[in-house]
Amino acid sequence: MEMLDKPFVGSEAVANGAIRKHELRARYRAVFPDVYVPKNAPLTVPQRAKAAWLYSHREGVIAGLTASTLHGAKWVDDALPIELIWSNARRPRGLRTYDMRLWSNEFVELDEMRVTTAERTAFDLARRGRLDDAIARLDALGNATGLKAHNVFAAADRHRGARGLRQLRAALDLYDPGAESPKETWLRLLIIRAGYPRPRTQIPVLSPDGRRWYRLDMGWEDIKLALEYDGDHHRSDPEVFAYDIQRSEDLDELGWTRIRVVKENRQADILRRLERPWSAKLLTDREIS
Repeated sequence: MEMLDKPFVGSEAVANGAIRKHELRARYRAVFPDVYVPKNAPLTVPQRAKAAWLYSHREGVIAGLTASTLHGAKWVDDALPIELIWSNARRPRGLRTYDMRLWSNEFVELDEMRVTTAERTAFDLARRGRLDDAIARLDALGNATGLKAHNVFAAADRHRGARGLRQLRAALDLYDPGAESPKETWLRLLIIRAGYPRPRTQIPVLSPDGRRWYRLDMGWEDIKLALEYDGDHHRSDPEVFAYDIQRSEDLDELGWTRIRVVKENRQADILRRLERPWSAKLLTDREIS
């Protein structure tokens, strides 16, 4: 018989003749009770989500960070429990269930499963954990889906008695889908809380010869001052390094000042490096005017 390569209900597969009992034990492993995958198959979040949904007798609704991943959000830890709206408190390991109220317009169907909409997912994620973590989760979901804050507020209006609404409003006030990593979210929050005007994210810039488009992580176009977070790949990938050289030369020619931040930089150092060009740019603008 052919190998079943997707999560499946073991008892169903045996009953309909798709697999024999001895093959189930020999060739597959259980993700959740009576839900199996091939023994050596790597488990992705979508596969684990499908297994959890099957375990719920196809009744649950995928939610939280799991739903965020299914909507395309990055930077979600693959090892986190699968989150499911399903009224069953006796959940197995690797599954987190919630007994929540959902309106009919708060879930969609993805790969046969019911999944909370991007707006409902954001409503749930924004209300829990640390504020900065909530903002980073919103940024990642918005970057993947184009999520609009006013649609999340509409979800909040439908659930006025829900816990965490004060944090939800604070998170949405600082939400920006232009962030392309949690570190970009962290950097944006750092400079806003230091008293600087809110920067624009993903600023498009055309090279001097009109042949190349660049995007700056965040900054202020009027004074041509930007901050960018450089991950390790900027130093370890030769192609990225060569591209960065051309990019830097073009941006220098256009008069952009950039503050490049890496993980080793301390907050105080970043703010000090920003303060000098910020003051110089503003002084130059006043002299010109």
